[in-house]
Amino acid sequence: MTAYARDLDLNLLRVFVVVAEAGSVTAAASRLYLTQPAVSAAVKRLTASVGAKLFARQGRGLVLTARGQRLLDTARPHLEALVAAAHAGDVFDLKESTRTIRVGLSDVNEGWLLPPLLRTVEREAPRLRLVVLPVQFRTVSHAFATSAIDLAVTVADELPAGILRKEIFRGGFVCVHDPRFSGLAPRSLTLARYLARKHVIVSYNGDLRGVVEDVIGVQRDVRVSVPTFHAVGKVVSGTPLLATLPVIVARQLLVERPELAAVALPFDFAGNGLELLWRASQADDPSIAWALAEIERIAAKVGASVAEEMKTTTRRRARSA
Repeated sequence: MTAYARDLDLNLLRVFVVVAEAGSVTAAASRLYLTQPAVSAAVKRLTASVGAKLFARQGRGLVLTARGQRLLDTARPHLEALVAAAHAGDVFDLKESTRTIRVGLSDVNEGWLLPPLLRTVEREAPRLRLVVLPVQFRTVSHAFATSAIDLAVTVADELPAGILRKEIFRGGFVCVHDPRFSGLAPRSLTLARYLARKHVIVSYNGDLRGVVEDVIGVQRDVRVSVPTFHAVGKVVSGTPLLATLPVIVARQLLVERPELAAVALPFDFAGNGLELLWRASQADDPSIAWALAEIERIAAKVGASVAEEMKTTTRRRARSA
């Protein structure tokens, strides 16, 4: 039988130790902020549970019996350790942390976030491990509800209770095309031309409707729908198709595929705010707190760069109007 399976209120041990140290029930009651009858009752309950006399009277005070002394010698160090553990602050060394953090990322965020985050992990938390899982606005709630992830960076709708959220930046969109086949010159994209062209979209729903349809209320001529942003560059290259992409995706895509180009959209479209999501119950986990702060720092830097690019794009569109 384990200690926790026996009928013993561990609070009685604390009362016992204080009585033994104080040498009287009255003095112990004062230290414990209890009444004298309450302390006496606690001593009687512990005596009955132990099955042996713990104190003997000596004058107006109490002294320990041999059984009581053995109990004191055993119980006091454990009680002191428990009190110390309750009041001691955590000692956290980021460089020694072996924590595994499970991060949910939509594919749009892998390119701009993972490389700088991993460089910082290598430098500041070399023993930390990251597990990245794919999420998007329709799956992130389930990932949190099933404890598949600790935090996420994505666009989200409704979330389970206990999930905190913070918008980290709001980017813009541009139109990516292959100028060898699209026939589009810089600054030449009007709304009429945009709607007359064939499009490729990224749809997590597996349909032919994208974010532009939801925002401006028109239906593009969508010829192909793909489930992630990873394939868009290959699909657009060598075709007249247009792809409306977040600036942070388009920027990386143009580096990887220099044959492509980006042109300003013929309408204002900032998209939904990108959010950082995490569990309220893990807010005091120092490894999680560090990861959240680092993601915010990276997002702020990227967000400022995207905002500057969008200002430039807006000015160019205004001059060409």
